[in-house]
Amino acid sequence: MKVQTISIGCDHAGFPYKEAILRLLKKRGIEVHDFGTSSPDSVDYPDFVHPAANEVETGKADLGIIMCGSGNGVAMTANKHPGIRAAVCWKTELAALARQHNNANMIAIPVRFVSKRMALAMVRTFLDTNFEGGRHARRVGKIPCGGKTPAGLETLPTLNE
Repeated sequence: MKVQTISIGCDHAGFPYKEAILRLLKKRGIEVHDFGTSSPDSVDYPDFVHPAANEVETGKADLGIIMCGSGNGVAMTANKHPGIRAAVCWKTELAALARQHNNANMIAIPVRFVSKRMALAMVRTFLDTNFEGGRHARRVGKIPCGGKTPAGLETLPTLNE
């Protein structure tokens, strides 16, 4: 898959990293839909992640990059969108596996736990890695549950039984 368009969003913690990532994407000739934030002033990450996730979900962007301090808040927000598979990554191997095995379409970067250099390396890996399909496609196909309990899970015993 040749990535042509990226949506990007972050909170105040991610702002300095976003600026570096934007430079990388520009060098690669990738069109960027930047949903902010545009300063290091404190903001609420969902305000910037929902529009970025919507772009990926609706096909207006090929992939997305989201950032906050831990990566968890932005990933949780993005994953509320039915067509999104956002993966929190803190090393290049995770970014590669997120694409190869999970067909992740958004990478969530925990900027308080990775260097800017590592973040850039993860973005390069995420963009350059394709989904393998095969058995992984079957597994990824079982992720959505449409607001219902996935088939079979309601009959599984709990640890308390």
